[in-house]
Amino acid sequence: MLKLKQRFRDKGNGPTTYVAASTKIMGTISGQGGYVFCGTVEGDCDINGPLTLAEGGRWKGTMKAHDIVVAGTVEGDVIAKQRVEISGTARIKGSLAGNSIAVAEGAIIEGAITVTSGEPPTKFQEKRQA
Repeated sequence: MLKLKQRFRDKGNGPTTYVAASTKIMGTISGQGGYVFCGTVEGDCDINGPLTLAEGGRWKGTMKAHDIVVAGTVEGDVIAKQRVEISGTARIKGSLAGNSIAVAEGAIIEGAITVTSGEPPTKFQEKRQA
C-alpha cells in the first residue's frame, strides 16, 4: 500500500490566527500556535508554531518560526526550526535557513539557502489549486 506524506501546511494542530489582507502590523510579533498573514508586516517575529505568509502578503523583517510557508514577498531572513516551504509565487530578498527546505518552480530567492540537516533543498512543482 502506498503511503503519502502530508505537507506540513496540510496538517492541523490547533487554532490558527489569521491576519487580513487589509491589515498592516508594525513591531515585534511573538506567540504560540499557527499564524497566517495575508497583509503587511514590518518587523520581526518569533512564533512557536507554523507561520504562513499568503500570496499577496508582504513582510519586511526577520521571520522565525517552527515551520514556515512563504507564498508572498519577504525582505529579510526566513529562519525555521524545522521546515521551510517556498511557493512558486514567493519573492524573497534575504537568506533562508531550516532543517529542510522545499522550493517550488517559479519562486525567486535573492540570498543564501542553508539547510541545517545537511540535505540539499527539495524542488517541486505546485499542482494544487488555491
